[in-house]
Amino acid sequence: MEEKSTEFEEINRKKREEIEQQLLDLPIVQYAWLSEEDIPFSDHVREICRKECPRYGKSWSCPPGVGTVKECQERCSHFSEVFVFTTIAEVADVDNLEETLATRPEHEAVTKRVQEILHPYFGKTLALSAQSCEICEKCAYPDGPCRYPDQMMPCVEGYGIVVLPLAEKAGIEFMNGAGIVTWFGMVMLSSE
Repeated sequence: MEEKSTEFEEINRKKREEIEQQLLDLPIVQYAWLSEEDIPFSDHVREICRKECPRYGKSWSCPPGVGTVKECQERCSHFSEVFVFTTIAEVADVDNLEETLATRPEHEAVTKRVQEILHPYFGKTLALSAQSCEICEKCAYPDGPCRYPDQMMPCVEGYGIVVLPLAEKAGIEFMNGAGIVTWFGMVMLSSE
C-alpha cells in the first residue's frame, strides 16, 4: 500500500512542477497548494457583503445569487485541492476605491489564465476571484440565468471564504505594504 502512495506522491510532485513552470510567466507574487479542508468558511463574511458591498444582490457571482454559504461550501467539497495565489498592484492611495478597483482587471486575467493552465491537469476546476464578475455590462440576475456560466468567476468572499485565515494557512502575505493592493484568487481542483 505504501508503494502506491509513494508512486502517487511522485506523480503529483511532477504534475505540480510542470504546472509551476507554466505559471512562471504570470505576475503571481505568492501561491500555495492546499486541501479543500483548509478553506475557512463563515456566514459572517456574508454579513459584510450584505452591509458593505454595492454588488450584493446584483450579480450571479455574488450573494445571494451564488447560493448560501452552506451551498458554496458543499460545491467546494467536490474538489480535493485548491491553488491559492496573489497578484499585487501599486496605487497612490489604497483607500481610493476607484483607483484600487482599476487594478483588478489584470488580476482577473491572471485568474482566468491560471484556470486555463490547471484545467488540463485536473478533470474539473472552479475559479474564484477577487470581486464580482463583470463580463456583462448588466448582469441578468435575478430576472434571467447567467449568460456566461462557464466564464463567470464568483467572488472568494462571496462564497463565504474568510481570506485572512486562508492566507495564514497558505503562508501568503495578506498585506504587502503601503500603496500595495493584494488581490487573492483561487482555483478549486479535482482529478475526477
